[in-house]
Amino acid sequence: MRFVSNAGSDRVLDLIRPWIQRGHQIDMVSPAFSLFAYSELLDELPQVSRARLVLPPQPTSAQGATDDTLGLLGSAADRPHRNKLQAPWLSRKLAAWLEQTAEVRHAQGAVPQGTLVLRDGEGRAQQAVMGSFAFSTDGLGVTPGNPLSLIQASENLAEAQMLSQWFDSQWAMLRDQPQAKAELIERLRGLGSHRDASSVYALMLHHLFANGDGLDEERIVKSATGIRNTVVWKKLYKFQRDGVVGAIDKLDRFGGCIIADSVGLGKTFEALAIIKYHELRNDRVLVLCPKRLRDNWTLYKANDRRNVLASDRFNYDVLNHTDLSRDGGHSGDIDLSHVNWGNYDLVVIDESHNFRNKKSPRQGNETRYDRLMRKIIREGVKTRVLMLSATPVNNRLADLRNQIAFVTEGDDTALFEHGIASIDSTTRRAQKAFNRWLELPNEDKTPSLLIEMLGFDYFALLDHLTIARSRRHIEKYYGIHETGRFPERLPPINIKADVDRAGAFRSIRDINLEIRRLNLAAYAPLRYVLPHKQQAYDAKYSTQIRGGESFFRQVDREESLIHLLRVNVLKRMESAVSSFALTVQRQLHDVEATLAQIEAHNDEIEELDIADVDIDDPAFETLLVGRKVKVLLSDVDLLRWKQDLIEDRNRLATL
Repeated sequence: MRFVSNAGSDRVLDLIRPWIQRGHQIDMVSPAFSLFAYSELLDELPQVSRARLVLPPQPTSAQGATDDTLGLLGSAADRPHRNKLQAPWLSRKLAAWLEQTAEVRHAQGAVPQGTLVLRDGEGRAQQAVMGSFAFSTDGLGVTPGNPLSLIQASENLAEAQMLSQWFDSQWAMLRDQPQAKAELIERLRGLGSHRDASSVYALMLHHLFANGDGLDEERIVKSATGIRNTVVWKKLYKFQRDGVVGAIDKLDRFGGCIIADSVGLGKTFEALAIIKYHELRNDRVLVLCPKRLRDNWTLYKANDRRNVLASDRFNYDVLNHTDLSRDGGHSGDIDLSHVNWGNYDLVVIDESHNFRNKKSPRQGNETRYDRLMRKIIREGVKTRVLMLSATPVNNRLADLRNQIAFVTEGDDTALFEHGIASIDSTTRRAQKAFNRWLELPNEDKTPSLLIEMLGFDYFALLDHLTIARSRRHIEKYYGIHETGRFPERLPPINIKADVDRAGAFRSIRDINLEIRRLNLAAYAPLRYVLPHKQQAYDAKYSTQIRGGESFFRQVDREESLIHLLRVNVLKRMESAVSSFALTVQRQLHDVEATLAQIEAHNDEIEELDIADVDIDDPAFETLLVGRKVKVLLSDVDLLRWKQDLIEDRNRLATL
């Protein structure tokens, strides 16, 4: 006997197929009997003259009799076969073959393993297989099976004859059971019978809403927490309460949720209700938001007359997105050097699309995305993640994947049990389908076609982890009795007018030439770093890309920024002369502030190395210049920089 790997070209199917010929015979002992295994031998099995099958005993209870104990419809791995909708046809074919060719007997007890004996036309055993397999697609090696299965095959006629004698003795011990064959054929005919459309529709509805209790508000939101007595809960509209219930359910089941309701539908209040629910369960909550939106969140935990939720006594922490890049200092009243990042049970990320890009880190550093994943999501207690964004997908579907990674802790197969084998593969396939849709002629680019091309898996992914409603959705399914009608956007009124009614504004050509002559030196400090210091700044600020294959230098990034700033000035002029003036004044202020720092610089201060300087330390504030990218004034060619700044000041003043 030899071992059979049941993979590649060494499968049970490949061993038995050559021996299933016209006039030959087959004997089988199997713990399962699948339609789809029969479909793999659909052309060969009808040729055999005799088949003897030993199958497990059928349940005696009325309830058990309806179960698919034989695995007729296969396992989870046979989903692609079931999706072909050929099961009724295969059932009829198999029933006809059994009726014409086979004898069936039930074993006295459970069948522990499978055996196949292939005989020639005279009944002599030619090939035999035994071991941990069944007459199923995984047992034949068509779909992946248990890697620990032990299967053996005969290598000569003597071994095959030995197994055939064992089968003959087992068959003889089982009395003739004509009802066994009749029951199996009856079950197959039941599977192959015609179903009217209304029955199929009812079955679809049953499976779609079988888990309807999962949306039961009382089951999800425990009344014992007292959440329904809070001010924030009472202020929610019906559609907002449904959103909160759905989000809490997703947080409990999947560990995360993205609320992507349209702008103006109250995502912040929904999040506050979810926060309060978790606080009532003694969970520790962190809110991460852009710095400009910080006051929106701190207001509801402050003793402030504008706080309409003061009696709910919120106690969550609020940090800025940028605080993830800092190791020290204070954010509000929180000392960042002592934050226990891994101790948060719930993290709320406002404007989560800011984390849509999994950026490459600067050399030796860690991005905000990486730090959020490492220090908050993966470390410490199990952390649930609630994300708020009206635009979770901006440019590409990978934006969504990178945000979902916070929910799954970066595990690409986290939703395998929910029918999504790979989150990354699902989003990549959907992106390719979307790109193909974009290339179609305009008359063919319909929303219905896009939905069809994106595929079921992508929408299943959205359904599991996102909640997204529009104003039209709210009006259609909730009505306007409670909320009132949403404001309608008026059509724009186009007015063509000169740039300057007074006629005092210079021509656009002259303005453009003046803008192109600007050095914008205040925004490119690395341009003026002394040559022997360049290497240190490259090491500190360069971005590693493509897994370290190359680097994107900050100097190059600054030059790109300069071009964008020039274009932005022109765009502001296109908007309004007043907007243009404000932008120019702002740039002039930045130039004067940089000049003032240069003038105040003391050349006698001991020279420092930028690699040893903490650019966020207030102690070095007078020695550094720049915003996000800072340079030591002692490392800069101050004379050349000052000349370019003065030139910019004069041109901006003229503008």
